[in-house]
Amino acid sequence: MSSYKLANLIRARFPLIYITTFEEDRVTKYISSVVTDEKQVKFPREIYQWTQTVGLYNQTQQKRIPDTESPCKALEYIRKVDKDSVFILYDFHINFGPKNRTPDYNVIRKVRDIIPDLKLGQVRKTVFFVSPELLIPESLQKEITIYDFPLPDLEEIRKKLESMIKQNLNVENTLTEEEKDKLCKAALGLTLQEAESAFALAMVNDGKIDIKDLPIILEEKVQVIKKTGILEFIKSDYSIKDIGGLDNLKKWLLKRNNSWSEQAKKYCIPAPKGVLVTGVPGCGKSLTAKAMSTIWQLPLLKLDFSKVFSGLVGSSEENMRRALATAEAVAPSILWIDEIEKGLSGLGSNGDSGVSSRIFGQFLTWMQEKESPVFVIATANNISNLPPELLRKGRFDEIFFVDLPTFEERKEIFKLHLEKRLKDKTIASEIVTVPNLCSELAKMTEGFIGSEIEQVVVSALCDAFFESRPLKFEDLAKNIQTTVPLSTTQREQILSLRAWANVRAVSAAKTSDRTNYKKEIDNENVSSSRGGRTLDF
Repeated sequence: MSSYKLANLIRARFPLIYITTFEEDRVTKYISSVVTDEKQVKFPREIYQWTQTVGLYNQTQQKRIPDTESPCKALEYIRKVDKDSVFILYDFHINFGPKNRTPDYNVIRKVRDIIPDLKLGQVRKTVFFVSPELLIPESLQKEITIYDFPLPDLEEIRKKLESMIKQNLNVENTLTEEEKDKLCKAALGLTLQEAESAFALAMVNDGKIDIKDLPIILEEKVQVIKKTGILEFIKSDYSIKDIGGLDNLKKWLLKRNNSWSEQAKKYCIPAPKGVLVTGVPGCGKSLTAKAMSTIWQLPLLKLDFSKVFSGLVGSSEENMRRALATAEAVAPSILWIDEIEKGLSGLGSNGDSGVSSRIFGQFLTWMQEKESPVFVIATANNISNLPPELLRKGRFDEIFFVDLPTFEERKEIFKLHLEKRLKDKTIASEIVTVPNLCSELAKMTEGFIGSEIEQVVVSALCDAFFESRPLKFEDLAKNIQTTVPLSTTQREQILSLRAWANVRAVSAAKTSDRTNYKKEIDNENVSSSRGGRTLDF
């Protein structure tokens, strides 16, 4: 971890530095290593720590400063200190008005009073606010500098694992160097304490530590994601075989698998940024996101924009920052934003005092500048509600359009669902004798979406189950006839989507499937090639 930036802030006499972290011990050691290094700060500082329960404690001289538990008295003592020093104040944000608590304006005023002394006094002094959450009153926003304190890197976690192995000699260690790396990489995104707890649990589980303990480490990471309350960890058992059609999109994703690996670096391949998948509802957009996690063997995190927004001033922006930081911490990972247009529905309105615009700007900046291998897959049903800034090149690697399934795709979808459910030979005894079954069903379901095809199969099986008999072709045909497809009820919207996608997006279906698909959902000649540019990957 580079300490160059922090040393420069201290030397430049930035008065107030805010560090958001749960790792008090780790950040204290980090600050101490910087301020006691003459090569970095030239003038070493004494180190003070403050908590509301103990007051100020001079770490350098190992003595407690009496009667400094009060924030105002502690700040007054800081103003009077006549030696080069740094002051680490823990959980000082409680005086700034967290949640529904009223800010302590006397404390805020006292902080502002000591700033001239910190900046211009003859003695070099810097105040650090260390807290698990970011909360800055408006009156101090111009004076406080936020310093990003990263989670432990691979080297730090490996040192911790190796020290634990040395300390626990009674624990059997069968890890090779390569397996150690895998275990430590799995722990990336955890605090050092969380990684230590995960390793300890793995050791006491069976009295040894080996590569089989990998799920224990990953489960701890799942807990971290759940604790954010904004991100959701999605466990997916879907594979690429569970997606009927969309061959163009699937091929694009397969080609970019392992783009973040060491092997890819030899080809100078950048990690893919992400894709926007738009199109007709119920045609496999969300299924593709879930299958990607299995295809790429990466954790899938779902970001719910509705959970980002909070009624407290500044909380929404902090929620977004923490969510994106968590996604980066567990990288490489996949960040899934389902129906992104709904999450950005407040853009352009004044009802939320510009919070939606700030959140959106924060997200756009992160997408443009992120260096961590976090692949973003966003799905949208109504593309017209998305702002143009999100759609320009550079945000996403590609925009794919998922149209109504072609004839070949419907055949594949029927085959998938029938094979998935007809595992009992007695139930399938009659249906398997029907010649060209999937082709016949595909001909009958022109304009059906994937979820409607699935429901046809489920409803037909319910009919057969009710009468305690094998599934018949007539059961499927009857349910097809009684289904009013989305292409009928949402005809105008689908036509509008196709018109938009014809020049702005790439079709998720391969060219050969679209060539033989002549019949449109009505008589209008919307697009000779259906929605989406005819590119194959």
